[in-house]
Amino acid sequence: MSLKLVFVLIALSGVFGILLGYAFRWLVALGHSGSLELEIKQRLLEAKEKANRITDKAEEEAEKTEQEKLKDVRIREDEVREKEQRLIKREELLDERQVDLDKEGDRLKREEATLERREDEVKELKEEREKQLEQAGDLSAEEARELLLKDIEKDHEEALMLRLQRLETVSRDELEAKAQNIITTAIHRLGNAVSADVMSFQFPLPNDETKGKIIGKEGRNIRAFERATGVDIIIDDTPEHITISSFDPIRRHTARIALENLLADGRIQPAKIEEAVAKAKQEIEDTIKQKGEEAAYQAGVHNISAELTKLLGRLHFRTSYGQNILQHSIEMAHIAGMIAEEVGADVSVARSGALLHDIGKAVDHAVQGTHVEIGRRILQKYNVDEAVVKAMQSHHEEHPYETPESIIVQVADAISAGRPGARRDTVENYLKRLEDLERIAKEFPGVEKCYAIEAGREVRVFVNPGKVKDVEMHKLARDIATKVQHDIRYPGEIKVNIIRENRVVEFAR
Repeated sequence: MSLKLVFVLIALSGVFGILLGYAFRWLVALGHSGSLELEIKQRLLEAKEKANRITDKAEEEAEKTEQEKLKDVRIREDEVREKEQRLIKREELLDERQVDLDKEGDRLKREEATLERREDEVKELKEEREKQLEQAGDLSAEEARELLLKDIEKDHEEALMLRLQRLETVSRDELEAKAQNIITTAIHRLGNAVSADVMSFQFPLPNDETKGKIIGKEGRNIRAFERATGVDIIIDDTPEHITISSFDPIRRHTARIALENLLADGRIQPAKIEEAVAKAKQEIEDTIKQKGEEAAYQAGVHNISAELTKLLGRLHFRTSYGQNILQHSIEMAHIAGMIAEEVGADVSVARSGALLHDIGKAVDHAVQGTHVEIGRRILQKYNVDEAVVKAMQSHHEEHPYETPESIIVQVADAISAGRPGARRDTVENYLKRLEDLERIAKEFPGVEKCYAIEAGREVRVFVNPGKVKDVEMHKLARDIATKVQHDIRYPGEIKVNIIRENRVVEFAR
């Protein structure tokens, strides 16, 4: 019995414990749910307060922004009102001025009408007086005027003539004295040395044995050199010297440079000669560019294009009556600048016109026309200022003097060329004859190169073997000789030497 009771009590105590635990759990859950509700309500209250604060702040900012915008609007309204007030005042002032102008216009009209009336009265009085004079002297107004002028001329004819002659003499003397003073001052300020160009020069050699190398076997080296350069090599008994002769300064300088390079290399043969001549021609081109830039700098002429500078540099190798054209042009630029300063002309235009006045001579051997016309076309091609073109085109009086600078350039040309020893007429004629010889030979078909040598006593013509046959060489020589005889005046006789050479080149690879 006791054991059963024990089990019953244990079972009851277990059931009671379960019920008690369930009741405790329910109480705990109830308390927890109550705290969650309180927390949720608390958070809702905080959210509402935060939302209210945000709303209040947004309303305040919106109100502040609206106030600022309204303030800007009020400021703009005030500015508009001020501008309207100023415009109104300006309109009132313009109205007042218009009224004053209308009054002044009415006053001027009244004065003009008064003057017209007075002019009419004066005219009537004058006509009336003339009529009275005509009636008194039985002469018209025109007859009286002519009679009065004749009497004055008759009484004072001698005095008037003396006065006019004295004024003319004094004015002419003063102008001539002033012109002489300007020209003398320009000449004295420029003291360049005068040196006439020559047709040949002595080339020094290290020894007489070098002459044999230059001549080569059976003369092939010297023939190849003369053919490549177009100069005449004269080898005589002068110790350690040979003579390089040519009327063309570019050819002479090319031959000199090529010969210097050949002697420095030590190998003189036709192939090396052609190579040395090609190299010398390139050096001459570099020299032309350098001389053109130096000339523009010395003359004080800037903003010249590179192509025009190169053409200017070619004048370093051209002469006029034995005078170097580039040095002549630089000298002219200085003289023209001095004269322009004295007379108040444009100095830069005068300098530019003087420096470029002979630019046509750089290409006149290859282009038809006078060097003045060629120069005009060159300057216009490179967009040179029209004032400079007008200044240079009148230095030989082919065009009228359109500007003071054109007269200055012509005067500077005469000063530079007219100094004693500056030019030699015979040299220029000699050069012209040599140039004509080469020009005539080049006009025939098939001619590749031609050189006037032996002081113009021989013209050496190289023909294209593909265009001129052996049987045609005699006819070509005869035709050239006939044309030279017809077109050129020369002393003695001129030898026409036709050279036809075949070359075959092949490469072993």
